[in-house]
Amino acid sequence: MANRRQTRNQIRGPHSALTDFLASNNISAAQIHDDYQRRLRGAEVQPDGEQQENAAENEEYEDEVGESPEERKKRKRKETATLTKIKQSKEFSRRKARRVGELDDDDDFIAREMMHERSRPMPGQLENCEICSKRFTVTPYSKTGPDGGLLCTKCSREFGDTEKKSKPKKRGPRSGRRQNQSDLLDGIAQHGAPSLAEICTKKVADNINDIEEFGDLPWQLLRRLSQILSKRRALTPRTLNLFLRPDLEFIDIYDSGRLETDDFQKIFTFMPALTHVNLRFAGQLKDNVIDYMLDRNLKIKHLQLDAANLVSDTRWKRVFQKLGGQLETLRLSNLDFSLDDETVEAMCRSCTGLQRLKLNHCWKMSDRSLQAISTLPSLEHLSLNPIQEMKTDNLLELVSKVGSNLRTLSLQGFPLADDTLLEVIHDNCMHLSKLRFSENSICTDKSFVKLFEDWSNPSLDFVDLSSTRDVDNSNPDGPTDATGLASNGFVALMRHSGSSIRKLNIASCRHIAYAAFEEVFAEGKTYPNLRELDVSFQTLIDDYLVGRIIQCCPAIQQIVAFACFEVRDARVPKGVALIGGLRAQGPVLVEP
Repeated sequence: MANRRQTRNQIRGPHSALTDFLASNNISAAQIHDDYQRRLRGAEVQPDGEQQENAAENEEYEDEVGESPEERKKRKRKETATLTKIKQSKEFSRRKARRVGELDDDDDFIAREMMHERSRPMPGQLENCEICSKRFTVTPYSKTGPDGGLLCTKCSREFGDTEKKSKPKKRGPRSGRRQNQSDLLDGIAQHGAPSLAEICTKKVADNINDIEEFGDLPWQLLRRLSQILSKRRALTPRTLNLFLRPDLEFIDIYDSGRLETDDFQKIFTFMPALTHVNLRFAGQLKDNVIDYMLDRNLKIKHLQLDAANLVSDTRWKRVFQKLGGQLETLRLSNLDFSLDDETVEAMCRSCTGLQRLKLNHCWKMSDRSLQAISTLPSLEHLSLNPIQEMKTDNLLELVSKVGSNLRTLSLQGFPLADDTLLEVIHDNCMHLSKLRFSENSICTDKSFVKLFEDWSNPSLDFVDLSSTRDVDNSNPDGPTDATGLASNGFVALMRHSGSSIRKLNIASCRHIAYAAFEEVFAEGKTYPNLRELDVSFQTLIDDYLVGRIIQCCPAIQQIVAFACFEVRDARVPKGVALIGGLRAQGPVLVEP
């Protein structure tokens, strides 16, 4: 009773929140004050020389100034044992491995840093912010500053934002949906692990800047590497050097857009055995490079150049005069500055041994060029896609003269050609394995039927009759007599070449009826070699017809169905790439 009365009679002053907090955490304000005064007295008594000598030690251990020599030795032994134990830990090994080669990779420095982190204030204690020196309460979420100290809430937020901006975003492996869609557009529908050669080739391409040489890679892998790097636009003057081997007879650069004039000259310097040259997007190929190539007396037999618009007609004529006797293949495309009729005539006079000729989007060619090409006696492969409109008579003369020797025929961009052209092809071309005739709105379906019926030419392997249709948008069903490849022509084509055809393109042939597709891909019919089929802009194609196509074509690998809006939930087996349809971006159902 007396004790309780005595307690009630005690007089207490007001308590602040800080006082209550210190008391609840067993922190004595008087003890903190006494320690501070003791450090001040010790600093005044210490001589100036010794104070300067031990400045670093006092800075790190200033709370230990008043300790006795025995306590100091005991503390140092304990510190040494702690450092030794830290150096034996796995965390120390991991941190040291991350800092190999850096300025702060010293063992003692790393161990002391870890010891300092372990001795950081406990949650609930007070600490000064490393950046703004503001006093704050330590929590389990307090962040460490750049020099190892703790940060207050405001500085932690600002420091975290700065750190996020400075760190580049990490990109994961490009094997997600976007890469899958890119593979589908390339016709790749691979399931499971790719081949070891493909994995190694892509790994080399991923680390191309660290590669010093390719060594003795086979030519198939070299071409594959060139394709991958060209697609990534990674073929630079440095990476080009990896392909320059004196023993190689070919060079295939599918994107030369980042190469300079000297790089093209370097190709002909370091590869004296060249017989096959394929340079695309060669915008910096100039006359002086052509002169250098001709002066080297190279045995070039196959020449393919794309977009070489800085080469003049004079140099083209010199090329044909110098290489004409040995050229077997010539492919020129996207030339708007040179290669006029006179140059083409010079080519036909000099290159009498040409077996393969491709002239694609050569702007200056006209009817005279067609007349000159018809004089080539050894031509077996012909591909023409002019810009200027040409008379049908000159085209008919060309096909009638060279058609008997042709193995492949590709005619694009002849909008004035009529049914007579198909009759000439039927009568003169007897050895074709590839036929392309596209972008025409004059030839009728009846002429296509006559072409394929009773044609002595063997079954075709490659057929492209895309965009042969009537273009009157006010009459989408077309005239009564169907224009372009329509139902009857399609049936006649598959009856003639269905047994051996490998690639078929009938995109935009919009007059083929649904019944014709049902007849061609009916139950029991088989097209064993058909691998690629393009039915884009055939709006009547639906899931049922896609299923019939897959059933009738056991070797099918790619079906292109852009703008086929009725293709919604087609069931596609493994190994088949379905490109287009209403759900082109969605997952493809894979069945065993």
